[in-house]
Amino acid sequence: MPARPLSPHLSVYRFAYTMSLSILHRATGIALSAGLLMLACWLMSAAAGPESYLRVTSALGKGPFQIVLAGWLLSFVYHLGAGVRHIFWDFGYGFEKAQARRSGRWLVLAAVVVSAGLLYAFFCPTAVRP
Repeated sequence: MPARPLSPHLSVYRFAYTMSLSILHRATGIALSAGLLMLACWLMSAAAGPESYLRVTSALGKGPFQIVLAGWLLSFVYHLGAGVRHIFWDFGYGFEKAQARRSGRWLVLAAVVVSAGLLYAFFCPTAVRP
């Protein structure tokens, strides 16, 4: 077998902020896939009848699972924002190093702010209602 050139690996590149955003985008995609399984379980419990639905919704309303739901919400908001960022890249905008870093910072800031607002609306329903 002839000697082939090796592909660059992590040891070749200096770790950058945009690399961590790319890794986070992939991780949130995996988290959303796991959340999709939970959504399917919830929908099947709704189809199975009121007793099954009450069992599942009471389990989903407990404290530890609310933390998981909050993580899924943060994953969804970040992944959606990163997807929009990638669409702009597909059209050829934002490839410069400074632009990519700036859009990455805005992405993280927007994901945190939007997620915090949605978490407040979902988990503090009495504070949102007039």
